[in-house]
Amino acid sequence: MTITPSRTDADQQHDDGSGIRPFTFHASDAELADLTRRVREARLPEKELVADASQGVQRRVIDDLVAYWGDQHDWRVVESRLDALPQFVTTIDGVDIHFLHVRSPHDDALPVIITHGWPGSVIEQLKVIGPLTEPTEHGANASDAFHVVIPSLPGHGFSGKPEELGWDPIHIARAWTELMRRLGYDRYVAQGGDWGNAVTEQMALLTPPGLIGIHTNMPATVPDSIQQALTNGDPPPADLTADERGAWDQLAFFYAHGLAYAQEMGNRPQTLYGLADSPVGLAAWMLDHDSRSYDLIARVFAGEAEGLTRDDILDNVTLYWLTNTAVSSARLYWESTLPFFAPKGVTLPVAVSVFPDEIYAAPRSWATEAYPNLIHFNRLDRGGHFAAWEQPGLFSQELRAAFRSLR
Repeated sequence: MTITPSRTDADQQHDDGSGIRPFTFHASDAELADLTRRVREARLPEKELVADASQGVQRRVIDDLVAYWGDQHDWRVVESRLDALPQFVTTIDGVDIHFLHVRSPHDDALPVIITHGWPGSVIEQLKVIGPLTEPTEHGANASDAFHVVIPSLPGHGFSGKPEELGWDPIHIARAWTELMRRLGYDRYVAQGGDWGNAVTEQMALLTPPGLIGIHTNMPATVPDSIQQALTNGDPPPADLTADERGAWDQLAFFYAHGLAYAQEMGNRPQTLYGLADSPVGLAAWMLDHDSRSYDLIARVFAGEAEGLTRDDILDNVTLYWLTNTAVSSARLYWESTLPFFAPKGVTLPVAVSVFPDEIYAAPRSWATEAYPNLIHFNRLDRGGHFAAWEQPGLFSQELRAAFRSLR
């Protein structure tokens, strides 16, 4: 691969790399040929012994994925999309941080920093850049425009891989605050889901002078009493509302059936050598994130039309493969000691969008308790964990509505 962070006049004055340098990425033909060979020659196990996905990613899904990846997927298409966007890199605390920075043509646009999670990447947010930066081209008003900053988490995608311990969500939040300072933004908002929410909430807890509010599509709202009951295997409290009981059922299922990947990455990320050696193994690991996303992806590879396409999914997996970030991205689970779904005490203005197929659909009652300065709460009728990727139109509408009162 060819990674080209071009030096600028500003960077000439910052030998520590703290200047902003343009960035491009180009995979070599040899790397893409090697990937195709590995996919086509993948050694697969026999079919699962059950009729559902209870043993993991099903063989029929992988057969469909391999057939498409080996013969039809074209990395150059998404590479061209990325090359057409302003990409940069800057060094923060010794790690190169890659980011997209797309300014709106509307000068009074509100800057927003959007953070992906795992197994996501900047590819996850490509579809919302246009609607956010040029709202008038997408049926919205110029007054709703954003300048958009989308960084790659350390150890993910095109960002550098930390060579020292300590890059947890708190450290990343400090880095993102420094990134927005370097970009000259003294008034901005932040958005995130998955690890992006963890980082965004930590930014809010830092209360940097420029950050005026946050938006999350995977809020941390689970009350301690609920968490304790789930952990102890207790029955649900009798006084739960319908929405609270729905969230309880989703969380109980996730803790019982959906945490295997997180537990392994949280405990033994370096053991996952197979993900760095087999692209099909990497794809299967990434597909097995949460049950609703997996069901959607399985339908996509079976040929059904969904919020994602087969190319969407393989663009993202291919990015992880070409950057060899399977293990380096997994280390974030090892680094973090934060309780993922527990309220953190955020007092800044917070906006919450609840997509029904998220790991759990946060009830308004829990969100109101977790975020005393809740400025927006909305339950959507469709969409899941990768909201910006799956439902870019709804996601963009939510961001506009979320921050309208702060402009």
